[in-house]
Amino acid sequence: MYILWGQGSFSQTMQQEAGKHPSLNEEGELHLGAGVSSPQFASKVQLPVKLSWPTGSVNLSAFVDSGAKGNFIEATFAAKHGIPVVPLSVPMRLLTVDKRPLGSGVVNKKTVSLSLCVNDFHVEEIVLFLIEGASSPLILGLPWLQVHNPQINWVTGEVSQWGSCCRGICIPSTIAATSLEGLPAAYSAYADVFSKRAAETLPPHRQYDCPIDLVPGSSPPRGRTYPLSLPESQSMKEYIQENLERGFIRPSNSPAGAGFFFVGKKDGGLRPCIDYRGLNKVTIKNRYPLPLISELFDQVKTAKIYTKLDLRGAYNLIRIREGDEWKTAFNTRDGHYEYLVMPFGLCNAPAVFQEFVNDIFRDLLGVFVVVYLDDILIFSSNLNEHRKHVCEVLKRLRENNLYAKLEKCTFEVSTVQFLGFIISSKGLEMDPGKVRAVLDWAQPFSLRAVQRFLGFANYYRQFIKNFSLIVAPITNLTKKGADPSIWPPEAVQAFETLKKEFSSAPILRPPDSALPFIVEVDASEVGAGAVLSQRHPITNKMHPCAFFSRKFSPAEVNYDIGNRELLAVKLAFEEWRHLLEGAKHLVTVYTDHKNLLYIESAKRLNPRQARWALFFSRFNFSLTFKPGSKNTKADALSRSFNSVSSDSSECTPIIPRELIVATLESDLSSLLSPLQSSAPIETPSGKWFVPEELREQVLREVHDSKMAGHPGVAKTISLLSRHIWWPSFKQDAKTFVNSCPICQRSKSSHQRPQGLLNPLPIPMKPWSHISMDFIVELPPSQGNTVIWVVVDRFSKMAHFIPLPHLPSAKTLADLFITHIFKFHGFPVNIVSDRGVQFVSRFWRAFCSLVGTELSFSSAYHPQTNGQTERVNQSLEQYLRCYVSDNQSTWSELLPWAEFAYNNATHSSSGRSPFFVVYGLHPKAFSFSGSNSSVLSANSSVLKFSEIWSSVHDSLSAASLAQEKAANKSRREAPQYKVGDLVWLSQKY
Repeated sequence: MYILWGQGSFSQTMQQEAGKHPSLNEEGELHLGAGVSSPQFASKVQLPVKLSWPTGSVNLSAFVDSGAKGNFIEATFAAKHGIPVVPLSVPMRLLTVDKRPLGSGVVNKKTVSLSLCVNDFHVEEIVLFLIEGASSPLILGLPWLQVHNPQINWVTGEVSQWGSCCRGICIPSTIAATSLEGLPAAYSAYADVFSKRAAETLPPHRQYDCPIDLVPGSSPPRGRTYPLSLPESQSMKEYIQENLERGFIRPSNSPAGAGFFFVGKKDGGLRPCIDYRGLNKVTIKNRYPLPLISELFDQVKTAKIYTKLDLRGAYNLIRIREGDEWKTAFNTRDGHYEYLVMPFGLCNAPAVFQEFVNDIFRDLLGVFVVVYLDDILIFSSNLNEHRKHVCEVLKRLRENNLYAKLEKCTFEVSTVQFLGFIISSKGLEMDPGKVRAVLDWAQPFSLRAVQRFLGFANYYRQFIKNFSLIVAPITNLTKKGADPSIWPPEAVQAFETLKKEFSSAPILRPPDSALPFIVEVDASEVGAGAVLSQRHPITNKMHPCAFFSRKFSPAEVNYDIGNRELLAVKLAFEEWRHLLEGAKHLVTVYTDHKNLLYIESAKRLNPRQARWALFFSRFNFSLTFKPGSKNTKADALSRSFNSVSSDSSECTPIIPRELIVATLESDLSSLLSPLQSSAPIETPSGKWFVPEELREQVLREVHDSKMAGHPGVAKTISLLSRHIWWPSFKQDAKTFVNSCPICQRSKSSHQRPQGLLNPLPIPMKPWSHISMDFIVELPPSQGNTVIWVVVDRFSKMAHFIPLPHLPSAKTLADLFITHIFKFHGFPVNIVSDRGVQFVSRFWRAFCSLVGTELSFSSAYHPQTNGQTERVNQSLEQYLRCYVSDNQSTWSELLPWAEFAYNNATHSSSGRSPFFVVYGLHPKAFSFSGSNSSVLSANSSVLKFSEIWSSVHDSLSAASLAQEKAANKSRREAPQYKVGDLVWLSQKY
């Protein structure tokens, strides 16, 4: 009988996944499709395939039979090629379509799981039943058709397209033929787990979808649209189209929108980035813990064989929670889109993914698997056991639509590098890369370089026995008369000895994830250096855990100092990501570049800085300024490279200065040359005399022209004196330049500022003269984002009132009555800036009616209201100390901050604001002491009078001291009269 294309109906429809057995009917029967067709037609429905198993493979043709309820292989063919088979627990009878028994009898064997490559295009895992006497060695039946749903070209007999389900569980053979070459045969049945194409399909919704919960009362901000170059615009279109086809993104009408831009990759390509800083700022943080590195390593101590898996596109394998997609929206010039999968850059992505993989391997964690984000380590005692373990892990990855990156995986090794450590049967060793920065330290040959090395070494002298004796030969190189470029043998030996001491115990200690980490970074002109340290829990001494240094690339050398310092922080975090990401404690970063402290609050970043900011959002750290003189370890590492000549040539002006001067001279030559016959006799030789009627025109040519560029007095005189003369040319040039309207309007003065400090008059009693200001754009806290700060200029007492937003002028008047007037009455004077509330007609009218005078500071001149500005700084500092990582609690802390400020002694008065206003200190803490008796009214008034008088004297003295100090850097202001013309800066 020929087993060809099935004709007729069958009694049972079967649904089957690849590799599973077909269902049987109640009688244990299995139907085969049977029909009669010509050989010519049969040749049109065969597919070229390849079967593979751990010990071999074979190419053959498979017939497709929609009437067969199973997938079959001819028994003789299987035996001939050594295909592994196993017995069936329940034998099955074979029937034709019309239920006649087949002559080959029953099926009692099946193959092991085989790898099937179909039509030279796709690979799958399959189990086949053995039958005897079939004319085709391989039959693919209805279960196979239902799973893969192929579209067959009946003319050529080839599969033209595969079903959507197939794309999720199978991989292209072209990838398998190349990328899967490193996959051991024992795991070939799981080739689909390493599919790049499958990893690019939209994952299903799960209970682990990434939620984006926002702080109450907040919403994601609308970010800027970044300008793109022509190549970037083309790359953006390709990126959008590619991810639309994958289903990773979709068009959006969200009110949110983060900025979209590109950064260059090392290979010259472009990497897309989305600036989610604004979204992350208002997202409630997921505190799901990342594994402790020390605990992970405790679990692998007894293992002898390891496999390491690296997941492919891990974050994109998790969906955004349904309904939260709009929050991930991003802006492009060509449209507005939002993500359906979890993109890189979301602050909660690491925690969400860690929870997901932990639950997948929950019962295996610590048994033979450890997982840290997208890194999976499988460990076992012997090879047979290990292969079972790896198969179980690969099986769970497949079941959860997770895929591994084969090129980054390591299989069945006795030594493996994992999370910065070397793991083997001998135990845990530190990765040599952690100390390479010290071991590769180039021998210094200049006095400064030797001194830097000694400064680095001196920091660890307490841990090195006989340090002074060891370092003495190197110290001698810094003495007067010594040549640091010539090293005696004993100095070279000392240099090598110290490097080995730095990289071994007791100096270098394994990192302990239960202790806080400290990162010290520095960047020089040639490279970056960093030290990862922790304090000993008993001695409190700083011990390094790892060293890092890297020479800058030619492009990085051209970064300004701020970007080089920021790059040094990024490189250090990349090096120690496995320790710092998800760290139990806040990571402290020391840098000697103060401007880095403001990177988190920067309004506008260039694309490179924005990409780095997204990277930093994965870490919980604080930047702390540490002067370079105290940051010697990182500074020395950043300069530990041999000095080499720079590849960059000296800067050459595009237009030589001589050419500019020559151009000016050529114009003047044609103008003045005919007039030199009437030049006075005292005209210097080789110079042109300028008659009086042409002097202004010459001065304009030399000063005002684009070639001249409006130089100052000295440079203008210098240009004139080269070839031009008249008796008063220097004085005329000075007068002309000083009166130039363009110079006065456009240039800033480099002289000391005009005007001596004139302090505000000192009040005579509390709350008669006050100042006020707003602190704005705070993280939402109990619905509040603004703090109204009101300060008494006499006692320095302050009130801090939280507000949901900046108030209108009418609301401000109501707030003033509620929070200030009921305690202190109306003041005589209020000092404020020129905020819209304070300069509004309503506020002016209100203050006029209650008899309060208003004083406004000049725009961009906060010194006028310097008292309130200083109180704002104190308040912000207090809140930073107590709010820490939970910035939504500041509103609750305001009463405590107000009490702390008012109870603290003020430097100007020498007393606390409480004591100045009330004549006594508030009861803040329980303490022993005698109780004071109640004072009479007269003595109370006398006491207050004495206190206020003393405070007035103290404030006056402090004001005079401030005035004297400020006036050292100032000069007298000109005396102006009504009617004088003056320049007004538009900035002010």
